[in-house]
Amino acid sequence: MEVSSKRARCAGLAALLGAVFTLSCASSGATGGRSVVFTKVPPFAEGSPAKLDAIEGRAPGVHPGEKIVLYAKSGGWWVQPFGDHPYTPVAADSVWKGRTHPGFAYAALLVQDGYRPNPRIDALPEKGRGVLAIAVVESDGVPSASGKSLLFGGYEWMIRQIPASPAGTQNDYDPANAWADENGHLHLRISGRSGHWSSAEVHLTRSLGYGSYRFTVRDLAHLEPSAVFAMVTADPNVVSGEMDIEISKWGELTGRNGQFVIQPYYVPANTVQFQVPAGTATFLLRWSAGRATFQSFSGENANTLLREHVFTSGVPSPATESVRMNLYVFGDTRNPLRQGTEVVVDSFEYLP
Repeated sequence: MEVSSKRARCAGLAALLGAVFTLSCASSGATGGRSVVFTKVPPFAEGSPAKLDAIEGRAPGVHPGEKIVLYAKSGGWWVQPFGDHPYTPVAADSVWKGRTHPGFAYAALLVQDGYRPNPRIDALPEKGRGVLAIAVVESDGVPSASGKSLLFGGYEWMIRQIPASPAGTQNDYDPANAWADENGHLHLRISGRSGHWSSAEVHLTRSLGYGSYRFTVRDLAHLEPSAVFAMVTADPNVVSGEMDIEISKWGELTGRNGQFVIQPYYVPANTVQFQVPAGTATFLLRWSAGRATFQSFSGENANTLLREHVFTSGVPSPATESVRMNLYVFGDTRNPLRQGTEVVVDSFEYLP
């Protein structure tokens, strides 16, 4: 459905925010003159569960109990800041202030008390049925989130092509750094030169939910201390909706090079380390209600069990998560990356 609103170019606000965008404001006399507008929006970017920015506006004429529901667009529309925290209050002076993950567009819905938003939608609702007013701000000239994809393991994967900050380190991404070869193997690489690296990331276009996730990866022992290869399930709409298999020494010359993680990582019981030797390795995540079993094996046929751990606390439930594979640079200045690298994923398998 199209949003039934008047679209106008707001050059003054665009200059104020340092970006060019189109602002859509919706209001109706049938709703007592209530409306919603933006006064501050964050930069436009591909959605990332690791980043939250401030977003602000006004809702003149708001009535008691009415709230703002925020959405950010990256592929579909995702409620902000999280699926289990979908409401932003409006102050007595009609000002609202919220938080949002990045997107290529942002929407603010003024809704009645009791309105229940869907965590993910393909199109914004029209006014009515609890929605009183709508404002939409869209980027001009920002690459589409679904611009490039590849087929691997029987699934379509989107290729990241704009910057992100995994593990708190700003990384540039080049879509040329991710491809599937003629044998059906996935290649991810870090390319460039010192201080000017570009990384690689792919993510599934749909959620798979509970089941077994199996990754078979060629030699990872060659990675430099500041290179990170991560196999992740992440839900941008849940505060702690991420589980990780990470291969890295995080900038250290010694120590183990692998870890299983249930976010948030800073809880000591949520991280278990292990060592990945040279040669092909297989990683397995078995995910069920309240239980996540991680395993690492040597060999593509899971010949020798290297490490196993079962998490039964803090395990997320499936909703709008997707699988990601990310090869990136960790910003440790003591042992910076010296040369580019490549990781080859031979196979990915999912069984419900």
